[in-house]
Amino acid sequence: MRISKLFGKTQRETPTEADTASHRILLRSGMIYQVAAGIYSYLPLAWRVLKKIENIIRDEMNAAGGQELMMPVLQPLELWQQTGRDRAFGKGLFVLYDRKERELCLGPTHEEVVTRLAGQFVKSYRDLPLLLYQIQTKFRDEPRPRAGLLRVREFTMKDLYSFDIDEAGLERSYQKMLTAYQNIYARCGLPALIVEADSGAIGGKDSHEFMVVTETGEDEIIYCPGCHYSANADKACSVKGKQHKEDPLALEEVETPGVTTIKELCQFLRISPDHTLKAVFYVADEEPVFVVVRGDLEVNEVKLKNLLKCVDLHMASEEEVAKAGIVAGFASPVGLTGMKTIVDDSVASGVNYVAGANQPDRHLRNVNYPRDFRADIVADIARACAGGKCIRCDGELMTTHGIEVGHIFKLGTFLSERLGASFTDPDGVERPIVMGCYGIGIGRLLAAAIEQNHDDKGVIWPLPIAPYHVYLCPLYRENTGVEEAAEKLYHDLEAAGFEVLFDDRQESPGVKFNDADLLGIPMRVTVSPRTLKEDGVELKKRSEKESEIISLKDILERLRALVEEGLKTQSC
Repeated sequence: MRISKLFGKTQRETPTEADTASHRILLRSGMIYQVAAGIYSYLPLAWRVLKKIENIIRDEMNAAGGQELMMPVLQPLELWQQTGRDRAFGKGLFVLYDRKERELCLGPTHEEVVTRLAGQFVKSYRDLPLLLYQIQTKFRDEPRPRAGLLRVREFTMKDLYSFDIDEAGLERSYQKMLTAYQNIYARCGLPALIVEADSGAIGGKDSHEFMVVTETGEDEIIYCPGCHYSANADKACSVKGKQHKEDPLALEEVETPGVTTIKELCQFLRISPDHTLKAVFYVADEEPVFVVVRGDLEVNEVKLKNLLKCVDLHMASEEEVAKAGIVAGFASPVGLTGMKTIVDDSVASGVNYVAGANQPDRHLRNVNYPRDFRADIVADIARACAGGKCIRCDGELMTTHGIEVGHIFKLGTFLSERLGASFTDPDGVERPIVMGCYGIGIGRLLAAAIEQNHDDKGVIWPLPIAPYHVYLCPLYRENTGVEEAAEKLYHDLEAAGFEVLFDDRQESPGVKFNDADLLGIPMRVTVSPRTLKEDGVELKKRSEKESEIISLKDILERLRALVEEGLKTQSC
């Protein structure tokens, strides 16, 4: 491809609206164009990357036994209402009406459609196991689209669904997909960390995310370097520790004028945070909820939301706190009635806490559970953090950031039960199909590749997904022999099967080299009067600073070796 004919132009200035490295590079390099918030056009260079990623994914899905199909973007809303997930997705679901006023939605995912499909064609245990997948457009009405392709409203996803007769079969399918995903990321040249994850609105049982580790990632990962435990911060657990053994003491009220925070309370009474109880007031689906955690911990709202099985969860406003009769800054579960109370399991491991007295400027000493207050639910609702102890060994937890590039779920039978997808077992008994779900966001993977592989000049593409392998860059073309040598080399490279981006523009060396670095093509081949004096060309790998002169007669062989090496090192 000649750059003079390539649709899309590079920009010298950094777009002001870009807030991540991938967003800046994609806009500056002319790879994407923003149509509206969270909606992008993919220009030819980015489209080539997407197609390469898709082809790698198809290879691995097919090798695992997957069958590709295509399901519609438009879906009857009643399917979502049958499963109850219309409420789980909430305002993220694009809802519309056809001319007969029938409710439809733009599919944010395809579990409902594929489950109904399986229900039509799977009749017997002999029809299972089954793996069905597609690469299709999804729509989610994100409240705050951001970071270019990392948080969008329209995107392309590969979603595969497994159908099995029992949990053992689901586990086999799950492990098969886990291996296939590892192969995909290896072949794309992207090391990915497997972490335990929350299932979110997708629902189901166990789930794992695949994270590309990068400082700019929006997801926090909690991990143990000792035993390799790792989990998304929404899911992560840690050992919360126990207080030193002591006998419960009698409840005692103390004056604490103007002391409304845990930090102030600890300073005032000269105690540590783990000897206090923190009260947090939430509203879950319009129902007030009183939450209690140990003072040195924070509430994990994802865990809390999952525990309550609610659609909407938010921290109460000042008005909602006042309406419930809560004394802000001095709230306590002691004596609380008429409100659901959730207590973190750390509270049960200690004694003689300090908590609010439910009246201004007063706290209670020696509060003990369950002697002094009740709980509707005791569970792990605390946020794990760096410095905590690992739940699997004595290691100290650490934290890093990453970008989710894949998510796999054990759905179980809740969708098949609701949508009537069943099979007849060998004994003639009708049973619900056991399902799994496995997704990869294609555009997100492209953006994550840039976030993990870039410098201040531009992207550094891993060779397997680079839009082109070679950037052919002739300099000082007129009356130097460069024109003829570059044209011949371009045709020779293409004839030999190389993917070449030929910078045939009448631009200065600085402009061409800057664009070569910005576009991140793995190998730059420069033809200039200087190199031709040595009957050669300059070869420079984008990932390295140094270059070398290679003779014209050897350049094809050298490039072929580099391409084969690049593909081989990324293969599984």
